[in-house]
Amino acid sequence: MKEKILIVEDQFVEADYLRLMLTQAGYIITGIARSVSQAEQLIKSEKPDFVLVDIFLKGRQTGIDLAKQLSADNIPFVYLSANSDEEVLNAAKTTEPYGFLVKPFREKDLLVALEIAHYRHKHNQESKWRSEKQLTKDLFNIEKEEGDWNTKVIETAKVLQKHIPFDCMEVKYKPLESRHYNGFAFMRTGFSEYQTIDMNSLSTMSGRPLEEIKGLLEQSPIDNTAKWYNGDDFKKLLSVHPMKALLAKLFGFSSNLVLPFITSDSYMFSLSFFRRLEEGYNAENLDLLFRLQQPLIAVMNSIAANEKRPALSFTSIPHHKAADPNPDFGTIIGKSPALLNVMDLIGQVAYSDTSVLLLGESGTGKEKIADAIHNLSTRKNKPFIKVNCAALPPTLIESELFGHEKGAFTGAHDKRIGKFEKAAHGTILLDEIGEMPLELQVKLLRVLQEKEIERIGGRDTLKIDVRIIAATNKNLEKEVAEGRFRLDLYYRLNVFPVRLPPLRERKEDIPALAYHFMNYYNYKSGKKISGISDNVLTSMMAYNWPGNIRELEHLIERSILLARGSLIEDIQLPAIQKTSAAGIESSYIKTIHENERDYIISILKKCNGRIWGAGAAAEILNIPPSTLKSRMKKLGIKKEFIP
Repeated sequence: MKEKILIVEDQFVEADYLRLMLTQAGYIITGIARSVSQAEQLIKSEKPDFVLVDIFLKGRQTGIDLAKQLSADNIPFVYLSANSDEEVLNAAKTTEPYGFLVKPFREKDLLVALEIAHYRHKHNQESKWRSEKQLTKDLFNIEKEEGDWNTKVIETAKVLQKHIPFDCMEVKYKPLESRHYNGFAFMRTGFSEYQTIDMNSLSTMSGRPLEEIKGLLEQSPIDNTAKWYNGDDFKKLLSVHPMKALLAKLFGFSSNLVLPFITSDSYMFSLSFFRRLEEGYNAENLDLLFRLQQPLIAVMNSIAANEKRPALSFTSIPHHKAADPNPDFGTIIGKSPALLNVMDLIGQVAYSDTSVLLLGESGTGKEKIADAIHNLSTRKNKPFIKVNCAALPPTLIESELFGHEKGAFTGAHDKRIGKFEKAAHGTILLDEIGEMPLELQVKLLRVLQEKEIERIGGRDTLKIDVRIIAATNKNLEKEVAEGRFRLDLYYRLNVFPVRLPPLRERKEDIPALAYHFMNYYNYKSGKKISGISDNVLTSMMAYNWPGNIRELEHLIERSILLARGSLIEDIQLPAIQKTSAAGIESSYIKTIHENERDYIISILKKCNGRIWGAGAAAEILNIPPSTLKSRMKKLGIKKEFIP
């Protein structure tokens, strides 16, 4: 039996056309809503399996407002819209839709989009269920295994890391009759490596006496409520929680997730996860921890009471480094938190067939990440075909991707097998996807949706089984807004986006990268450079690296060729120009337009750059969003310049 579908569309003709197409395809239409309030009533009474929702609806609320509720209720939905505004796209993306149809669309596009949405929703639910089942099994295995306090807790941290990302996990505990907690933390230092931070090491790192550290812990309130804190909420928490304030200051944390629980031997535990990202945690993370309470309690119960009591005496806990770092990431170099976040995402997605979109500036290593995804996947022994869309002339790219028959066009003297056919049962990397011509984007979208291709000049369709990895250094949302990239293709590719940090955001990895390239070009050039001087390393750490890792590699290669001794003592970095406005005063009186510009910018800053929607800048200024955007354009205000 086909699913029940609710149509949320305020244009009668379009809504009726959708109803007709879906009814003919065997779907059951539960109703047509023309506003969010009508949709909410129909959802409550009819309980649809799927919702097709237009973004712009009658009334104050939009389809995006409805989508937030649908996400919370776990009802899959597909957006319908002819609008490709960047602001709207960003807002829609946060709701994690299961598809996006750009008006006008064919009946086949609609039906295929629904089939894909159904598959993705079902696959997503099954994947989450299997993943959580395995996590629960792993925790119960830790409970049964022999091991001391330190081993069991750190094995728990390693298992949880795959499902709840963290830069640090703090463990606090106390007998129920005691007033104060003791605790220690595990700081992540590598993909599968952790440093144990106890009271003594925290005292050393902070430069504060041990007694003062103990005092901070005793002054901190008990975490007796399961909750997450992001951004401003986390900052407010620090004002009343001195221990978390110290950790945040030392390590740059910006978000926190807390789960307290009581073990059967009358100990109260609190697991506290920290991230450097401001929006590090959400309700889904907390819900998962709630469901894991019993296996977590079982692990802590399995630790003998005679081991817990000595731990309460503030004794040192030995540094622990995991003995099984994952070797499958190949030549990805670095252990910075920004890179570890990327590696976590790779580990989650590699084993599935989900499409991946790699985003990042030129030279950040997108091809290396694509290599790692393929090598970790079940397709690793199958072909991995790489296509640079920017390097192919528009007239040849279709033939290159899909192939052609003999005589299909002038110069086609032989049949040609395309890249998609060559990648059969393997992976294809579409690098620089943002450079693909619009007319070919339509064909690529149909290949992704229908899993079949046609050679140029051919009559038959060929079924394909290929995993897609796309990469770009462009801002695809901006490309969509400016009409250079199809919105529906963007959503089809953006199933699992991975943003690669620029080198300036992972400067702690520069020494390791520099020595890696030094060793590589040493071998290649036959030279015997043994190291890099401190002055050169200091200069590299101060430089901003606009060309990212590729620029670093080329400069190290050049420095090795120019080095006269056994050390690299000089590196020819581009000049860093610094400007200062110190001491400059001006009596200049601003014009009306300049004051208007400053005022609009100040409102945009308060709204985090949001123009459209409830509480956004247009609403505060009491003008339509279109008018605000027109004023911004006239006054030269660009959103990317809003901090």
